Amino acid sequence: MPERRKILVVLKGYPRLSETFIAQELLGLEKAGFDLTLISMRRPTDKKRHPVHDEIKARVVYLPEYLHEEPMRVLKGLFAGVGKPGFKALMKRFLADLPRDMSRNRFRRLGQALVLACEWPDSGQWLHAHFIHTPASVTEYASILTGVPWTVSAHAKDIWTSPDWELNIKLGSARWAVTCTRSGYEHMRSLTDRPDAVHLSYHGLDLARFGHFEGQHSGRDGADPAHPVLLLSVGRAVEKKGYDVLLCALALLPKSLHWRFEHIGGGDELAKLRALASELGLAGKISWKGAMAQEEVLGHYRQADLFALACRIASNGDRDGLPNVLVEASSQRLMCLSTDVSGVPELLTNGENGLVVPPDDPQALAYALEAAIRDPALRRRLGDAAEKRVREHFDYHSSVRQLIRLFEEEWQKPS
Repeated sequence: MPERRKILVVLKGYPRLSETFIAQELLGLEKAGFDLTLISMRRPTDKKRHPVHDEIKARVVYLPEYLHEEPMRVLKGLFAGVGKPGFKALMKRFLADLPRDMSRNRFRRLGQALVLACEWPDSGQWLHAHFIHTPASVTEYASILTGVPWTVSAHAKDIWTSPDWELNIKLGSARWAVTCTRSGYEHMRSLTDRPDAVHLSYHGLDLARFGHFEGQHSGRDGADPAHPVLLLSVGRAVEKKGYDVLLCALALLPKSLHWRFEHIGGGDELAKLRALASELGLAGKISWKGAMAQEEVLGHYRQADLFALACRIASNGDRDGLPNVLVEASSQRLMCLSTDVSGVPELLTNGENGLVVPPDDPQALAYALEAAIRDPALRRRLGDAAEKRVREHFDYHSSVRQLIRLFEEEWQKPS
């Protein structure tokens, strides 16, 4: 086994409730003996934490979120950077990037990279970024300045909202990249002359936290107003999650059909969605639960009858990869209804282990919702098949093993 190097892992923010897939990967690497220090570009804003965050032992270092808030750290980083052999190459790269992205954000990434290179926590020997947009910019700049190699895990929004020119440069600079959906994998491979350095690695699920559900989801069919079918969705209230489409679909359901809908998650569009629900006459049937920790969400998966997530491509190109909540819900034999966007069809096959409809189509979504609400036997059959697929193909240990192999193969190569 090659000597394992100290890894500085650059994250946009830590900890984050919406990024359990990253946290469980970090914990998996720690359990495998990797020595990590977490470098966060932002301080946490979530009021709750998942249990997995408390199990991760790595030290967390916070960079200046805004450069003007910590000017002395930034100035020290700049003065220290000028004396480093890589400073000229860094400035050449920055000045090439700047005309294509003339923004305060670009200067912020340079400043954060200078601080990271100056303070260089725990004598790091490798850099790894989660997300190929801004975290990878900080990571790559720090790599250029220090000469320490870097790698990257790309996910969803970061791929699809980054310009092709920037992805091309980063994929040429990173030693390797992994991503979690075939669509993202193929897109990145098409943008680099090093396609073999891009790898597909599904996040998977920590099945120890999502054990087999021994109970039964209900046989409710929407006919009895005293026992409505319970619909559930978990996700941030943002454009790409399609909650406005889902609300419009719910409004199209027959009035004789009895259901309740629960939403778990935060997000900037919650107020707008609440207003839309009232406008559509749905407010009395909907509970907005807000953000919850993972163990609380698990209980809701087990109580629900049907899970719905109307993923779509947002106006700025942002989209989900493979939403972890679909994998979580499926692990609990909860039938899922979603759309054929990005990585969703890599988990759900319409009519086999879930229902899949086109995005931005409230009528198609309403038809599928009605069919699932009226047919508890269909829900059981598809939910059972979905759990089988998750437990056979989406165990996160396989993705952690793949990352371990990629790191160790890289470290076996001559410097």
